[in-house]
Amino acid sequence: MFNNNLFSEPFGETTDVEIWLSRAGLKFEDLGNDVTSIAIRKQWREYQAAVQRCCATLHQPPERVQLSGVYQKLRIPSSEAMRYKVLNTCCEVFIWKN
Repeated sequence: MFNNNLFSEPFGETTDVEIWLSRAGLKFEDLGNDVTSIAIRKQWREYQAAVQRCCATLHQPPERVQLSGVYQKLRIPSSEAMRYKVLNTCCEVFIWKN
C-alpha cells in the first residue's frame, strides 16, 4: 500500500490560495491591508504566473509539477514576511497594553 503521508513537504503546485497559504500555516482571513499582507498577495500572483508557465511548458496540471530553482522560493508564502508580521503584531499588542 502507498502511504499518502509519506512526504513531509507539499509536492506539486496548486491554484488554490487556501492550500498555498496553509503551507505557511496561514488562512486567507489572516491577510489584511498591511504591508506584509500586500507582499504575500504579490508573491501569490508571482507564484501563479510561474505555475501557469510551468504547466503550459510541460503540458501537465499543477499537481503534477513542482517549481524549482529561482521559483522554488515562491512555493510557500515568504517566511521573512511572516516574521515581520509577527513582530508587528507583538509590537501592536505591546503598545495597546501600555
